[in-house]
Amino acid sequence: QVQLVESGGGWVQAGGSLRLSCTASGSTFSIATMGWYHQAPGKQRELVASISSTSGTNYADSVKDRFTISRDNAKNRVYLQMNSLKSEDTGVYYCKYNAFQRGVLNTIWGQGTQVTVSS
Repeated sequence: QVQLVESGGGWVQAGGSLRLSCTASGSTFSIATMGWYHQAPGKQRELVASISSTSGTNYADSVKDRFTISRDNAKNRVYLQMNSLKSEDTGVYYCKYNAFQRGVLNTIWGQGTQVTVSS
């Protein structure tokens, strides 16, 4: 069973930057689509960015030109570089793993990492 561990969250002033990391266990990371999701206080979890096994990327409109998702298959790691942070970026960020294995979609979530942006 794949496990995900996020890190890199913290407190930052508006306009600042943070880089989140998510490390996956196991040997199937390279075939997975990885995503970062944001859950603001009292709101639903929403997709921020995703990256496919071939490194195709997708971003929410609210973070385009500010956030960059990338992956390092040698380290089983996906990153989210967050620049020009705004107070509305505050919340918990979750890493998500999606991969088809033996014809079955396997979805795994990390435990989340808190990001607080102070204005």
